[in-house]
Amino acid sequence: MGFAIMSMTDGAAARVKAIVENSGPEAKGVRVGIKKGGCAGMEYTIDLVTEPNAKDDLIEHDGAKVWVEPSAALYLLGTEMGFETTTLRSGFTFTNPNQTSACGCGESVELKPADLAALAAQRQSEPAHS
Repeated sequence: MGFAIMSMTDGAAARVKAIVENSGPEAKGVRVGIKKGGCAGMEYTIDLVTEPNAKDDLIEHDGAKVWVEPSAALYLLGTEMGFETTTLRSGFTFTNPNQTSACGCGESVELKPADLAALAAQRQSEPAHS
């Protein structure tokens, strides 16, 4: 069995479900990607999904559906998507092991592709499940 590119917290799943419920009957979930931009070089993107792309990876948690763009997959491996509300802002958060730095305002990040060889070695060293 494979592994999910990303995981979602309960808070993120609840927010995705709320977005879908408030976006009309054609809304199915959200799509996460990355784009070049911001002072650190890359930004996360989140778009509403009405027609899933067959090439995207699907992550589901508690009824919430998040698709991941293929071009972002290597940068998002091992990432946990959360949702937070603070005094100053509310929004999705990304705890990403591939992040090497972030800008001061937190709107953009620098990401490196995941090390697939290290991930494979880690998976091989894990005990087999029966």
